[in-house]
Amino acid sequence: MKVRIELTYKTPKGSAALIRSEEMRAAEAILIAEDFVKTGRVKLLTFIDRHENTWTMKEIKKLMEGIQTEPHHVKVYFDGGFDLSTKNSGLGCAVYYEQNNKAYRLRRNALVQELNTNNEAEYAALHLGVQELELLGVHHMPVTFVGDSKVVINQLNGEWPCYEKELTVWIDRIEEKLSAMGISPEYEVVSRKLNREADQLASQALNGTEITSTIELPDN
Repeated sequence: MKVRIELTYKTPKGSAALIRSEEMRAAEAILIAEDFVKTGRVKLLTFIDRHENTWTMKEIKKLMEGIQTEPHHVKVYFDGGFDLSTKNSGLGCAVYYEQNNKAYRLRRNALVQELNTNNEAEYAALHLGVQELELLGVHHMPVTFVGDSKVVINQLNGEWPCYEKELTVWIDRIEEKLSAMGISPEYEVVSRKLNREADQLASQALNGTEITSTIELPDN
């Protein structure tokens, strides 16, 4: 979860100024805000997220305590593959997250038949990841989505235009779901080698191997 700080700072002689910070992780914002409060010169202090939700110091500390019991620090790897000969698509996603001071990995794939291109399969794989986030109860926080499709990543980032009607439908579907869940997406494009886990899941789906698993990861 990322927020910015807004506060009114008053000098001993009575001069006051409104101070706004850049966006940062909530835990870091709390530490910085506490340092300001120690001066005894802060009159009003508010934390604001990118959806313009606001909290006092007490409220955001309570919120952060609650977040520890929910999935957070979430990263989703996704990949889709399309078999032209069978018209089948394999979707794969791997979700990494933390909860109750432990780290987890969720793996999921699916075989679908109603898609027509590899780009559609890539979007469908990302959408599969979003559905898994919804089942996990992820909400109102930033989530990083990682894939090797420059088309998907750059179109969702708004850097590339989308002219295909079928892909526009997927974009709208994904963005509407993320908005409803209060998720602020961050997109990252990587090489296929660095996305091999999701790629393997998609390939296994095409080969008829269904995978749904969640494991606790060992401490680093």
